[in-house]
Amino acid sequence: MGCLAAAARAAGAVAATWSVLVVLVFLPSLLPPHQQYYFYSVASVGLWMLSMLVAPVLVCIASRKWIAHGRRTSCRPD
Repeated sequence: MGCLAAAARAAGAVAATWSVLVVLVFLPSLLPPHQQYYFYSVASVGLWMLSMLVAPVLVCIASRKWIAHGRRTSCRPD
């Protein structure tokens, strides 16, 4: 059961990362149209798509202790 919880925490971390990145890509839509062009260029959208792949991996690496253990001390059954 503990490893299933670790998988759920990892999936939650990935989903939270993706939701933050989606919100960040839509924030420039609040700007005037002539400024949106610079934020929605091909390069910035490409970098955003790359971050959708790389950022969840970095988040999981950075929070691997929490993913593995959560509030308990071990993921392995005794």
